[in-house]
Amino acid sequence: MNTDLSLAQNHVFQLSRTLMVPVTLFRSGDEFGVPPSDELDDEDDLEIVHEYEP
Repeated sequence: MNTDLSLAQNHVFQLSRTLMVPVTLFRSGDEFGVPPSDELDDEDDLEIVHEYEP
């Protein structure tokens, strides 16, 4: 996970374009994470920042 939002946004955009799948940037506490969007459950207690589509 990463704590720098601008760095996380840059990486998630590049990841979305590389994988050619939607990915979601989320915040958990003071850190950010990026999984493919289809791997997130509705039950996850995460703050969604943005979903990136290729």
